[in-house]
Amino acid sequence: MYEKIQHLLRELENLTAKNLQEAEELRIKWIGKKGCITALFDEFKTIAADRKRDLGQPLNALKNAAQEKLLSLRTALTQEAAPVADDYTQPGEPHPFGARHPISTVRAEIIEIFARTGYTLAEGPEIEDDWHVFSALNFPPEHPARDMQDTFFVRQGNNPVLLRTHTSSVQVRVMESQPPPIRVICPGRVFRNEAVSARAHCIFHQVEGLYIDENVSFADLKQAVLYFAREMFGHATKIRLRPSYFPFTEPSAEVDVSCNICGGKGCAICKHTGWLEIMGCGMVDPNVLATCRIDPEKYTGFAFGMGVERIAMLKWQVRDLRLYFENDVRFLAQFAATV
Repeated sequence: MYEKIQHLLRELENLTAKNLQEAEELRIKWIGKKGCITALFDEFKTIAADRKRDLGQPLNALKNAAQEKLLSLRTALTQEAAPVADDYTQPGEPHPFGARHPISTVRAEIIEIFARTGYTLAEGPEIEDDWHVFSALNFPPEHPARDMQDTFFVRQGNNPVLLRTHTSSVQVRVMESQPPPIRVICPGRVFRNEAVSARAHCIFHQVEGLYIDENVSFADLKQAVLYFAREMFGHATKIRLRPSYFPFTEPSAEVDVSCNICGGKGCAICKHTGWLEIMGCGMVDPNVLATCRIDPEKYTGFAFGMGVERIAMLKWQVRDLRLYFENDVRFLAQFAATV
């Protein structure tokens, strides 16, 4: 029996395992219920009493050595299989920073420009009634903008509900709830039933402005538009106003700015005219003031409106309006440095 103990000790010294499964198999083989060391203890019970003292000590030493060896094998394999702890002293992996959407950036810039001259922010619901979108703004019942080809109606009937086609509805709500003087800027998303193309979309964003007070003139309107154009496109920018028509303003005008690409000399962006259209504007029609319970004999005012996508396209020479709505990270990443 002594020779068996010595042979197992020598074999134990060279014991190895490639994985935890092999380590478990070795544990069963050596110290399990049917293991070789357990068998030796069973044999130890049958030997003569005078020999037990000589064999007991080496047998216990073999058992202890086997337990320590098997435990060390299992510990080493467990540590090797475990994931390596994070070393927080090492530099971290760089993560790309996000950026504001170009439409959000331009919208915020427009609001900030007008805020410098005293305009406050006003917002309203995107789902509106006919009164705030059309009737209160001097749209007659037969006006083409009421047609289904232009407007998304949610519900027809005596009191139609629709998706607003412009943020002028917010101006109506302000005039109904606030006495003059009024100086507000109204940004928001609007909807029109149009075919989606490189230059048009059924969803877009507007910023409209309204100023009502005593003795407000068209000269004040021109100065406000000129100030905005130069702050947005540069101090060398020129403007021109062309007569136009809107139901809620009289007189009305379209505003062009000198092309900031060619300096007014003519290029493909401005179609070789030297001018780029940016907004519509005009003096608030007295009928609109009266409808909103503002005395048109005492107060006058002007309003203007522009498409945010249009301003962004001119600012960054983006040719396709659809790019702003596709959430293509490759496109949006180009504007990270503009924030």
